[in-house]
Amino acid sequence: MTSTTDADPTASDGYGELRAQLATLTTEAFRPELAEIDRLATIEIARIMNGEDQSVPAAVGARLPEIAAAIDGTAERMARGGRLIYAGAGTAGRLGVLDASECPPTFNTDPSEVIGLIAGGPTAMVRAVEGAEDSKELAAADLDALELTADDTVVGISASGRTPYAIGAVEHARRKGALTIGLSCNADSALGAAAEHGIEVVVGPELLTGSTRLKAGTAQKLVLNMISTITMIRLGKTYGNLMVDVRASNEKLRARSRRIVSLATGASDEEIEAALAATDGEVKNAILTILGQVDGPTAATLLTASDGHLRAALAAAPRTT
Repeated sequence: MTSTTDADPTASDGYGELRAQLATLTTEAFRPELAEIDRLATIEIARIMNGEDQSVPAAVGARLPEIAAAIDGTAERMARGGRLIYAGAGTAGRLGVLDASECPPTFNTDPSEVIGLIAGGPTAMVRAVEGAEDSKELAAADLDALELTADDTVVGISASGRTPYAIGAVEHARRKGALTIGLSCNADSALGAAAEHGIEVVVGPELLTGSTRLKAGTAQKLVLNMISTITMIRLGKTYGNLMVDVRASNEKLRARSRRIVSLATGASDEEIEAALAATDGEVKNAILTILGQVDGPTAATLLTASDGHLRAALAAAPRTT
């Protein structure tokens, strides 16, 4: 039986307005056809879930023009020394922190260049911090602590598109002149309206009502992958599809760095070891010494002059006959 409280969104439980708002969101919609999913065999539930997930790439694909425009703006600012800053709460915040944390080992960025902010701070990565997501002021304070500039890009992330922390981050950043991106999974969201670039990837209702770590989380992860990866491609962090700025911080990455030099140059193992030794293990520099036939210091100079773009440095390398 439906209670009178459930039937009346204006009920005096202190949450009537918010409940009514949530009831309008696609990501919060109830799916009666799945009401007895718990009675199905595990393999059937897995098939349903897998089918749901297959709809996510198409939803992201529908927003590619908006994503590309946001990436171009981000890359332009980062080329001037700006930073990429993610801001979100709960799952959305964790996805931003994850993407930011993967940039230093993948692209050799400084940890200060791509930053993930989560409402409630680092503790919120593993445990809910009560009320943190409800504060626009907390988002503004977190950005002020970073000394935000007009060259920075702030990406507010919220599946619902209504999370105050994400909206507050975007609104504060826009007042400071920074580029703003609002990533949500509902159409006509408050977050999308607040940002210069609104990216609304509508994936539909979740398998479990309101569990936006599912399709919405997958969609957000795909878009964040695009934002960071393509921005780094635009900044010259790759050579073709090779991660030439990879930081060799462990045995696997040291082996990968040698493989990357090999794939880019076709050089022998001996040549690769000599090139890496001459360039303090910097993959991009090592490739330039081999393909450009220059020494380590010259490679460093050429790359500095080309703002780190290997193709441009190769074009500028003096050719010997």
